[in-house]
Amino acid sequence: MSEFAQAAARLAGQAGVVFGWTPDVFWAATPDELSTLVRALAGDEVAPPDRAAIARMMETFPDG
Repeated sequence: MSEFAQAAARLAGQAGVVFGWTPDVFWAATPDELSTLVRALAGDEVAPPDRAAIARMMETFPDG
């Protein structure tokens, strides 16, 4: 198994234990999503999304 594969497997396992993520959720997540959770867990301040980010999310994921 490659060094990358070993590191990815460890990180997937840790995400499962700490965040309750299944492997499918881990592999579907973006690095930013994982980073945000890790920083929040570490007590680092996570800035809320600004208006432009919220508008992009609303456009990408409409309610109806």
